[in-house]
Amino acid sequence: MNARNARAARLEASGITWPVSGAAILDDVSIAAEPGSVLGLLGPNGAGKSSLIRILAGVQGAHGGSVRLDGVSMSQIGRRAIARRVALVEQAPEAHAEVTVEESVDLGRIPFRGAFGAPRSADREAVDSALNLTGMRHLRHRRWHSLSGGERQRAQLARALAQQPDVLLLDEPTNHLDVRYQLETLQLVRSLGVTVIAALHDLDLAARFCDGLCVIDGGRVVAQGSPDEVITPGLLRSVYRVEAVVERSPHTGHPVATFLAPVG
Repeated sequence: MNARNARAARLEASGITWPVSGAAILDDVSIAAEPGSVLGLLGPNGAGKSSLIRILAGVQGAHGGSVRLDGVSMSQIGRRAIARRVALVEQAPEAHAEVTVEESVDLGRIPFRGAFGAPRSADREAVDSALNLTGMRHLRHRRWHSLSGGERQRAQLARALAQQPDVLLLDEPTNHLDVRYQLETLQLVRSLGVTVIAALHDLDLAARFCDGLCVIDGGRVVAQGSPDEVITPGLLRSVYRVEAVVERSPHTGHPVATFLAPVG
């Protein structure tokens, strides 16, 4: 997959509510990602980012609200059709210990041929491309249990890319990765030409690689906009409870936060 042949779709959610044990993990959350854009989800631990990502992917149902793909409710789209268009990379990748990297990446082709169908040339090409893009080709025959946390994260991203999705949903995609692979992963994500929604912890990386940001705190959206509009001392104080200075990097041109002290 590359930007020349990638497709992109509009993914939007309206009024999403998700309560657990009487507490609202998500409370009337509405967001939209335009075709081909990269939208970053920010917020402290427990804010509801992972739950929202899973709801957007259709693997977890919301108690209220709706998710629409190119204007069509996900509830009206079959699971296999969704899997052909929306790919999810979760925070804690797992697979059967004895599968190889190549076998785990090939799972991304199941929506196109079925669980028991033999790989076709298109499947093999998609797997090869995904392994190359993520720098995992040299590890294609390695067993899953022998991989490091960062290698497993990249193998999961390769599986998602093998789906050749219109929308890519990422829950902490730079988790377990060293700095080099963090940069390579986000640069790759930006280059694909698909619609991306990514939950991120690193504010500076989010400001640098995302077109727009959405901040969730206590299950509610508290800020949305461009990185310049969202990454402000006031927001860092109210959401992350830290005093900070926000300056524009002379190297990247994007806002960079320097954390000074915790608040109260």
